[in-house]
Amino acid sequence: MGKDLENFLRQAMRGQSFNSIAAAAVDFKTGTFVQSELENGKVSKNIFFDLASLTKPLTLSALKLIHPDLFKGDKNFDLLLNHRASFPSGGRLSRETWKEKILSYPIIEGDTLYSDYGALRLMLELENKTGKDLKTLISSYWDPQLIFWRDLPKDSFCPSTGFRLGKRIKCQVHDDNAYIIGGFCSHAGLFSTISGLAKSLVTLNEKYDLLSSIQKIKFQERFVDGWDTASGENSLSGVGHGPQTFGHLGFTGTSMWIDPKAQKGHIILTNATQNHWYNREGLNNLRRSVGEFLWKWI
Repeated sequence: MGKDLENFLRQAMRGQSFNSIAAAAVDFKTGTFVQSELENGKVSKNIFFDLASLTKPLTLSALKLIHPDLFKGDKNFDLLLNHRASFPSGGRLSRETWKEKILSYPIIEGDTLYSDYGALRLMLELENKTGKDLKTLISSYWDPQLIFWRDLPKDSFCPSTGFRLGKRIKCQVHDDNAYIIGGFCSHAGLFSTISGLAKSLVTLNEKYDLLSSIQKIKFQERFVDGWDTASGENSLSGVGHGPQTFGHLGFTGTSMWIDPKAQKGHIILTNATQNHWYNREGLNNLRRSVGEFLWKWI
């Protein structure tokens, strides 16, 4: 399948405005995966992609799975986790006052509104409750190639994800608020190779029963324990997924989806924001087509 995946990715990248992609089909029954990485149409290895908002489930959702006791008895934690705490979706933060601003919002149960601010608030609440930083609480299941952007080895290869102050963004987090905050945070900032992310998800399932835990939940809202859900034939996860498929998207052009009943999943990593971010049609078509290919092949 590796060569077939490589050829399909090369075809899918035609006409795109970015130059790097990696994808993996993951078999959770066996804990194995098949992957391919391309840069400028050529096979590459160990490309570190900015995961963007995949950071949210890899920190907050994973923490609830690993330490469910931290969430017991506090409804507000689940509201924040599932974007139902009536927080603004986002905005520009200040390095000096971001914590005060995030802590100033009242938590009020409301309709689903995807919010970076809510993810940051949950991080602050959990750190206050435990007396530990989020990175310490959650990083034990990470593969060595799933890493906070400031900890990237100096020789890491990272494709450009855009511009900041007139310079290419490479091996720095694309999200401005995560960049301004500087320290580890819950809404963005993780980087990974395709194999590093696949191995981490396999470990999360093998050690903490990720797939079976999601299967026990009745899907009533869009977000389930912080994971996004795939619904309908037009889902960005691609045709071929089951009804309890869950995952997440990232602004830089990343995605991961898992079908717990079939015990299979797929990951797509790109640098879709390399030259612009406002036209998502090409990226979304790629997500659907590669996703459909991967569901069939797993």
